[in-house]
Amino acid sequence: MSRIQARRRRTGWAFSLLGIGVVLVALGMLRGVPDEVNATEPAKITVTTSPSPTGPPPPLLQMPGEFAKSGSGKFVIGKTGGPILGTAGSLKRFRIAVETEAAMEIDVFTEMVDKTLGDPRSWIAGKQVRLQRVAAGATYDFTIYLVTRETADEMCSVSGLDIRVDGIPFTSCRQVRQVIINLDRWRLSVPDFVNGAIPLDTYRQYVINHEVGHELGRGHESCPGPGKLAPTMFRQTLGLEGCIANPWPYVDGKRYAGDPVP
Repeated sequence: MSRIQARRRRTGWAFSLLGIGVVLVALGMLRGVPDEVNATEPAKITVTTSPSPTGPPPPLLQMPGEFAKSGSGKFVIGKTGGPILGTAGSLKRFRIAVETEAAMEIDVFTEMVDKTLGDPRSWIAGKQVRLQRVAAGATYDFTIYLVTRETADEMCSVSGLDIRVDGIPFTSCRQVRQVIINLDRWRLSVPDFVNGAIPLDTYRQYVINHEVGHELGRGHESCPGPGKLAPTMFRQTLGLEGCIANPWPYVDGKRYAGDPVP
C-alpha cells in the first residue's frame, strides 16, 4: 500500500469516527454531556390538593346582623293555624304575635314554636295537655309573643316583674295569657350557651318550653348539681351553674324536674 493510500484510509477513518461522535452527542449518549441538553424538556409539575373539609359545620350560636331594640308595641298576628299537638289532655289554643319591627322573623318563629311544642319531649309528653296554634280571629287561650327588649320590659313590668340585667331588659317572661319572648335572646342566646358552643336552636327550644311551662302552671326549679341536666324550669337564661343545658321537660319519657324555687 502506498503512503498516499494509507493517508487516505486514516483520513477516512477519522471522518467516520467524527461522524459517529456527532451522532452520539446529538443523542445525548456520550459521557460528560451537560444537563443543559435536557433544558428544553417541559418541567414535570406535581399537583397537590388540600383535603376537603369533613364533618358538619359548627353550630350557629348567634344570629348576625343588626335588629331593633325597641318597637312600636304593634303586632303582626299569625294568619295560619296548625295541627293539634299531643294525644291526650285538655286542649290549649294559642296564637303567634310578632312585633312589627321583627315581622321578618314570624315564619321562623312560628316554625320553631310548632317544632318545640310538638316534640315528644315537650309538655305534651305528660298527656295532660294538648296544644294547637290558631289563626288570627280564632278563639285562643294565650298568645306567644316575639318582641323587642324594650317592649318586653314594658309588657313584663305590668305585674312588677323586672327583667333587666345591668339596666338592660334581658330575660323573657310570662304574664297572664301572654308568653313573651325577648328578641335579644331569640337572636343572641345567652353567655353560658354561647361560651359552651350550645346551638342557638337549643336555647330557643329552652326559652319557649320554659315560658310556656309558666303558662301551664309550672314554677321555677333549681339545678340538681354540677354535671347534671338542667331542668327546663331552671332559669338557664341567667346561668347554668354547672348544669348541662337542657330544653326538654321530659327526658327518656319521664318528667325531669328540680326542686321548687320560691
